[in-house]
Amino acid sequence: MELRQLEYFVAVAEELGFARAAERLHVVQPAVSKQIARLERELGVPLFDRSTRHVRITSAGERLLPEIRAVLAAAARVDRIAAGIASGADGVLRIGTSQGLGDRLDQVLDRLAAAAPRLRVRLSGAPLAERLAAVRGGALDAAFVRVLGDAPGLELLPLWTEPLVVVLPAAHPLAGHATLTIDQVAGLPVRLSAREVNPVLHELVTAAIAATGREPRFGPPFTNLQDTLAELAAGPATWTVLYEAATPQVPVGRVAYRRLAGPEPMTYLAVPPGPPSPAVRLLLDACADTVSPGEPTAS
Repeated sequence: MELRQLEYFVAVAEELGFARAAERLHVVQPAVSKQIARLERELGVPLFDRSTRHVRITSAGERLLPEIRAVLAAAARVDRIAAGIASGADGVLRIGTSQGLGDRLDQVLDRLAAAAPRLRVRLSGAPLAERLAAVRGGALDAAFVRVLGDAPGLELLPLWTEPLVVVLPAAHPLAGHATLTIDQVAGLPVRLSAREVNPVLHELVTAAIAATGREPRFGPPFTNLQDTLAELAAGPATWTVLYEAATPQVPVGRVAYRRLAGPEPMTYLAVPPGPPSPAVRLLLDACADTVSPGEPTAS
């Protein structure tokens, strides 16, 4: 049974004539008659009564007509969805997310939804190594990452740089500065996530402290944002570092956010090698749209 046979059946049923159906389908009448006869043989029931001068649909044909229309509608829907997937405007886009994206992620998703309303996005948060492995293995289509080296087997497409912010007690004298350097805060204990949890930020901060000629002084570990900032506000003087985009997420009194002068990590999109898929290209466009004029980027 072919879709063409079903289309011919619906045309004859609606036109109540083989000649008119052939004209509507832009084929010759014998082709329509032949396909209808084949369909009747395959179904094992007569679809039209040809015993009179006029074609009349049989009771079996009447019963099958709505079902065949539904089949044709489903086939057309499959074609539309497949075309949408091929263009990136439909389907599912699986994205690995990174810590500290903050409002930037919301902006990207808003722009992506505006560009491709039917494209469904699934977000997956995981440590860096797991995100990269998921992209390599095909479980993710792309992942936001911040890396210091390379990512074997993947392409890293630069998106934007992200300033760092020092968070310290609001009552500390250093909070009186609008901008701080690593050298100014290196003497205080720093709260960092374990290296295996956030290797990029851990290595970035410890390397910057070491560059001042000091050994890093580690305070209590960074556990989660809410608890760490609450402890930092209430306890002895310590500090931590956040990506600037993450600072508005958890307003905590008695702490100060101060821009850190120094390295600004690059955010990349990790993707499989080769040309990006249409959906990933839409994601890249959405990311580019979030970069303000004058904001540092890969270029």
